[in-house]
Amino acid sequence: MSTLSRLARAEWGPLYSTVRDRLVARRWRAIPLTLAAVCLTATFQYVQNQSWGYQFVQNVGCVRAEDPLWLSLLRTPLSLFVPALDLPVWGALAQILLVFGIAECCLGWWRTLLIGYAATLGGTLYARLGIDLGPDHWIGLPASDAQVVDTGPSAAVVGLAVYVCWRYRAYVTGALVIVLMVVEVLVKNNLAGKEHLAAIAGVLVATVVVELVARVRGRGRQRGRGSGSGLPPIRS
Repeated sequence: MSTLSRLARAEWGPLYSTVRDRLVARRWRAIPLTLAAVCLTATFQYVQNQSWGYQFVQNVGCVRAEDPLWLSLLRTPLSLFVPALDLPVWGALAQILLVFGIAECCLGWWRTLLIGYAATLGGTLYARLGIDLGPDHWIGLPASDAQVVDTGPSAAVVGLAVYVCWRYRAYVTGALVIVLMVVEVLVKNNLAGKEHLAAIAGVLVATVVVELVARVRGRGRQRGRGSGSGLPPIRS
């Protein structure tokens, strides 16, 4: 086996095996959330490009920092599936099918939805914080960004990609995703790119917390087993 093959197997082997086994066992039934997300995104794309449907999509699924917080939180779940008007919809659909599909095979539908929502919410809340800090702060944003629609499904896609890479130890791939998002900000320097980084930061913080909680619980179980070993106490 060549060095390149060994590296590829070490990086993607566990991830590939999990996705393959899940799809072979259940076929399309393995990714019901992904299929629903693709259909919902395509529907929103069609509706928002109609004269009668544009305002409807704006009202139910488009989030701006200038909106009241309660309204943004109400719209955020559906904002995961509203593609950007200025980008080709096939790109959003391909991203959702690939990344949501892999995540759903590896994590299950409810964890996939939870992490995707958390990543999107992180980007939404960052936009508000950045505008409050102002453009002079290193993570601040100009006031004009308050009127820009949030990033939509791409923040969820990026957050899920980073989380799955961490979960299956595909560290090089996860690092590459982060580097690409940093390059996006350096090249475009727009709200969407910065929200992607905020989504990644939120997911990374969550993964660290999960790792720490798991380690604490593991140590607690080990201590519990040790205290119940039945050995007599040691006397000096």
